[in-house]
Amino acid sequence: MIQLAIFDLDGTLLNTIEDLAASTNYALTQCHFPVRKTEEYHRFVGNGVRKLLERALPEGEKTETNIDRIKEHFLSYYDAHHTEHTRPYDGIDKVLKQLEERGIRLAVASNKYQKATETLVRHYFGEAFAVVLGQRDNIPVKPDPTIVTDILRETGIAAGHVIYIGDSAVDMETARRSQVKSIGVIWGFRSEENMLRENGASYIARTPADIIDICDRL
Repeated sequence: MIQLAIFDLDGTLLNTIEDLAASTNYALTQCHFPVRKTEEYHRFVGNGVRKLLERALPEGEKTETNIDRIKEHFLSYYDAHHTEHTRPYDGIDKVLKQLEERGIRLAVASNKYQKATETLVRHYFGEAFAVVLGQRDNIPVKPDPTIVTDILRETGIAAGHVIYIGDSAVDMETARRSQVKSIGVIWGFRSEENMLRENGASYIARTPADIIDICDRL
């Protein structure tokens, strides 16, 4: 029986791509680098803010110094604008309510930096999530399993009663390394079902309602 559902944030609970793209393009512009098309950012996100900025920089400019320069502009802009276009995916609110009604606790495990993760979750979902963890200083990002291990320790729930839900290969690898079951969702930033399966997805959800059906079977 599932007792805890751990959700990725970007591309799983929230469609954040337009605000991430706008914030990164603002930072690039401030440092006199060319901007990127919004659709390019689907390939750039998922591994934390530094990797996002590195991928957005032009070839030959992907240095630690440049990443540090544009990160300062990105953070100030994103913190002020990250709810302008971001929205929960259709059906997510209903799924969270149904999971709660079944007595399943909820958590977030994100590679977005901690401050923004907490702010966005609180803004869109109130106090629905028992544990909300993002990228923290001196803690490795997903697919390292530390973030899931920390959630399990805080909730006291064993891995055998946990389902991890995300939209990327990083998420599926995180679940595999954490030895928890996983659901790969195909409405997010990377919709390739084969990619999710190849990276260890236990189940595939084509709609948010599928999450409930899968949990009810476990």
